[in-house]
Amino acid sequence: MKYIGVNGALTEAADAVIHVSDHGFLYGMGLFETFRTYKGVPFLLDRHLHRLAEGCQMLGIPFQLDKNQLIAHIQSLMTANGLNEAYIRYTVSAGEEVLGLPSGDYTRPNHILFAKPLPASHAETVGTTAASALQLLRTPRNTPEGEVRLKSLHYMNNILAKRELQQHAAAVQHKAEGMMLTADGFLAEGMVSNLFFVRNDTLYTPDLSTGILPGITRGLILELAQARGIRCGQGLYRWDELRLADAIFMTNSIQEIRPVNLLLEPDGTTHQLSDAWTQAGSITALLLHDYREKAGMN
Repeated sequence: MKYIGVNGALTEAADAVIHVSDHGFLYGMGLFETFRTYKGVPFLLDRHLHRLAEGCQMLGIPFQLDKNQLIAHIQSLMTANGLNEAYIRYTVSAGEEVLGLPSGDYTRPNHILFAKPLPASHAETVGTTAASALQLLRTPRNTPEGEVRLKSLHYMNNILAKRELQQHAAAVQHKAEGMMLTADGFLAEGMVSNLFFVRNDTLYTPDLSTGILPGITRGLILELAQARGIRCGQGLYRWDELRLADAIFMTNSIQEIRPVNLLLEPDGTTHQLSDAWTQAGSITALLLHDYREKAGMN
């Protein structure tokens, strides 16, 4: 990245800085959204901004935004970095404050915008979606700090999970996503994605009560499934249930729908899943089709 957006201005990456007293740095007080573009247009931007605004309100961070100005800023940043399509990260940090916990709301947030190339496997959205592996981790999913998990700058739990993942040779070999459980042993979510699985023509995903992030793509998948008349369940599930699944996939705003064809255990054992998801008419294939149609790619 040659340029970064800092408070609405294009800034050379080497010159993009925030003050050391920013509470985003000192206390992790800040939120971010990641999303991608299709045909140069940010996808589901309204939903991302709505979640960001709600989170900022909870944290006492003022958030007033002109959506059209943001879109123009994103397009300028993409052009400056030579990108036709991009992985976008929009961060709102609490801003500069005195050292110590705040006694009131924040007043000077910082807005940081990154635009980088999409991962190679997701740069083209038309064609075959590659399946991936899912590694069960011993690092438990922490509980949210509040009533619902925010996409906050406090990412230590995810980083510890990633460090554990890198210790599993098979996970590294297969470029696996890491699967975290709750402290009670229920399926929660991946390090950067939400979980879905299919069994007996029913789509299942862990309930928000497990403390998972209410993902934007997760929400859209549930809507698309409902529109298709697909039975859906949100509840408490165990890892063993994934071994019995007809299909498994992970979702996030960059990867779209990423099928899983291999389960990896902490002791090194593996469980191969069928490739039924590739068949026309499978729930996974139908949802991927509908997702890309929503994105304007079909």
